[in-house]
Amino acid sequence: MYFAALLARTEDGWEASDTELDDVETLDDLADLARESSSDDEETVLVFIEQEDAWFGVVRVDGEEDPRIFVSDASAAARSSYGEILLTDDLLGRDPEEAEDLDQLTDLDGTEDGEPDADDDDSDDASTGSGGSAVPSGPVGDPQLLDDLGVSEKELLSLSDVDALNTIADVLGAADVLEAVR
Repeated sequence: MYFAALLARTEDGWEASDTELDDVETLDDLADLARESSSDDEETVLVFIEQEDAWFGVVRVDGEEDPRIFVSDASAAARSSYGEILLTDDLLGRDPEEAEDLDQLTDLDGTEDGEPDADDDDSDDASTGSGGSAVPSGPVGDPQLLDDLGVSEKELLSLSDVDALNTIADVLGAADVLEAVR
């Protein structure tokens, strides 16, 4: 089960709205959605995404600046269509051209599409994203994206995937508005 919400910081405090991500295909689409939810072009908007007990992600959009991203568990998020939106090549340190080259080499091992290799018993150790390159297990992104809002890097990295977004919202003083859209 997924949950996604937008938190916009206004002069009067935080305003929350739940959001559907059905039409969001890229990080740029998500950033545009966040900007559209803001009444002021300079407001900070946070996008919270979580898959129940598996991973959570926070995207911070400040005006027209590039979005900043934190994902609690990249390998878990890579198995999710919403997680793949956040796990950009840049975030994972991948070269997109290299991924395209790897795509051209698929099925050279003689297996059918979707058929696991017989030697692939350890497939749970590392997920693969687009292009077949390994996605790291554990957090990726900018763990300092909430520092100025009261959630330190250490606190963000120590959050468990269970109830993390509520904990963050509580520190921000937005627990009630987030709970109202849950």
